[in-house]
This record gives sequence, C-alpha cells and structure tokens, in this order.
Amino acid sequence: MFSLLLRSRPAGVHVARVSLPKYRSLSTTSPTRTNRAIVYSQNGNPAEVLSVLTYPSLAHPTSGTVNIRYLLSPINPADVNVVEGVYPSKPTLTSNLVQSGKGSKDEPVFIGGNEGLAQVTSIGENVDGLNVGDWVVMVKQQAGTWSASQNVNAQDIVKIPNQGLSEVHAATITVNPPTAYNMLMDYVELQEGDWVMQNGANSAVGQAVIQIAAARGLKTLNFVRNRDDISQLKDQLRKIGATQVLTYDDLNDKSLRDKVKTWLGGKEILLALNCVGKGGETTEMLRYMGKDGHLVSYGAMSKQPLSLPTSAFIFKNLTAHGFWQSRWYLVRSRAEREQLMATLTSLMKEGKLAAPEHEVVSIDGQDSDGEATTKIRNVFQRLAAGRYGKKVLLKFDE
Repeated sequence: MFSLLLRSRPAGVHVARVSLPKYRSLSTTSPTRTNRAIVYSQNGNPAEVLSVLTYPSLAHPTSGTVNIRYLLSPINPADVNVVEGVYPSKPTLTSNLVQSGKGSKDEPVFIGGNEGLAQVTSIGENVDGLNVGDWVVMVKQQAGTWSASQNVNAQDIVKIPNQGLSEVHAATITVNPPTAYNMLMDYVELQEGDWVMQNGANSAVGQAVIQIAAARGLKTLNFVRNRDDISQLKDQLRKIGATQVLTYDDLNDKSLRDKVKTWLGGKEILLALNCVGKGGETTEMLRYMGKDGHLVSYGAMSKQPLSLPTSAFIFKNLTAHGFWQSRWYLVRSRAEREQLMATLTSLMKEGKLAAPEHEVVSIDGQDSDGEATTKIRNVFQRLAAGRYGKKVLLKFDE
C-alpha cells in the first residue's frame, strides 16, 4: 500500500543505542528488510525516467566505511533539475546494486537525491567517532539519498544529535538552513538591529533567513508574490519573525520609499538576498539598498537574466555575488562543516528554527517495483503541477 502521510514527531527523539563491537552490525541490515532505490538511466522528466529498483542487503562495510539506512529523504527543486540534466552538480553512475540487469556493471544507473537523514547500522574498521544507531547526514553532493540503505565513506557523513530534533528537522538540515545561515554570515558583518532585504521570502530558504535573522536580532524586509491569501501568508511570515512583509506590487508604490526610510530609522540595508533572479523586481529592490551594499543571488526561479543598473555599481558601490551551498561544502573543511551542523542543530533545539511544513510519502515494501515506480512517477507529476504545498519527504517502509 502507498500512503501520503502528514507526520508530526515529538521534539525529542530518543534512539536506543546498542553497544556492539564495530565488526558486528544491527539487525537492520538483515535480509528481512526491503532495500529500494529511486533510479534513472538517462536524464529527462522525472515523471517519465524515474523507476524503483529493489537490491540485496548490504555486505559488511569495508575499512573506512559505514552502512547506513535512510529514515527520511527530501525532494528539493534542485533534485528535479539534476534528474532533468540541467543542474551543475552531477551524480555518478552506480553499478554495484545488483549482479545483473539495471543497477549492475552492464546497466549502471543514477540514484536520485542529495539530502537525507540516515542511521548508522554497521561500522567498518578504522572508523572513529561513530556508533551504531547514530544519526548522520551526507555532506557529499549527489550522494543518492533516495534509497533505503547505502555503504558510504565515513568522511562523507556528519553526525547529527538524535535528541531534541525531529527526523524532519535533521533530514532537511543540509540544504536550505545552511544556505540561509551562510549568506547572513559570509558577506556583511551584521550587528543586532541591522536590516536584511530578500525576495522569495516564503521559500524554504527565505523562511530560514527570517528565523535565523530574528534569532540574531536582525530585522528583515521581505518581498513575496501577490496572491489571493496574501494576508494569511504575511501573518505566517510575521509569526516566524519577519519584520515587514510586502509584495512585488508594492515596489510600484511611490510612497514606499518614505515608509522604508521610517522603518529603517537611519540605518541602511547592506545585504539583499535574491532567489527570484528576475530583473524588474530585483532592480527595484536595489533602490532601497545603502552604499557599499551586497547583493547575493542564490537562485533563479524566474529563469530570466538578472539585470542590474550600472548606477548601483558606480554610485552605491554595489557588490554582486552568487552563492551555492554545494560549493561551500566543497571548499570548507570537515571541521567547518561539523561546526555549521552544530550551530544549526542548536537553533533547532532552542526552537528558533522550525522544521518545514511537510508531507511524508511512504513507499511500501510490499509493492512490486512496477507498482512503486508508478506511484513515484505520480508524485513527481503532482510536484510539477504544484499540487504539493509542503516539503515532500520520501520514506522507504519494509
């Protein structure tokens, strides 16, 4: 049976630990569990090229590696772009899932997914700092998280506290929250009471920006697309810490300049975050930036070129940047990655960074691969049609 469930887990999730020598593994790797992965052989529309593949239980982990079992794995917009073949970060072919057929050396496949929460089930030799039962997240890009279990290099994962966090918190910690946090930290030395401006404020990153900024005592000027339920959306964003919420239509209001000046109280906006990429709205936003400000673009939802006025560079000394969290992981040390995760988990445990609204899609182990494939493709059809208003997370049931 295939089910679409709303999950709400308690804030404290306690996982029983079993003290075993590292050469032993928990029963979670036994043949009674169903190992599944969402795979594809060629790029294209996810609703057409993705399929579900069953594979055998994992072998004992080799030196320097661990076996993990995924608890929840999100579907992010970038994941769809990867399957389509239009994303800069590329996955690698997998050829060791089965002995013959799809997923073998003769027919290698890509496994979808970049983000997810897993639990350590078995540990190889020469691995320090991990125990069976630990929660971990991947810091290697395009690791193929849409799968039930994997053997991974211990250097490609980071341990996450499994007390005080929900599974949803932990499963969504490596993409959107760090993007928000790093953009707020890396470009301008902001002080309590300073202002940050952003568009796409209701996106997952936008909401994380609002919450992290509020936790730091920063104020936010947020822009969103106008809609029928705009009052409800504004209230929702204010509840999580937004200072002011406006629509892109408000940018055409000549009186807005005086309002913003009053709100700022003599301060200048030195940091603007852009996920829309569309020239018109972003150009209008720049009118409210102060001298020596920084514009950081991390998305291009409009799929249109970004047009910036030359005057902003000449007279305001604007600096424009592009931010990509995947690049951040590539150039930062393991210690920096672990510190970032520790900082974000602290915010989550303190109630300052909420888990995203979500729906959990469970893939039943009793379904055949053909049945599961049909259901997964239907999920991506619904995503493309905008029928999910929440973050979708995948769960492989036994």
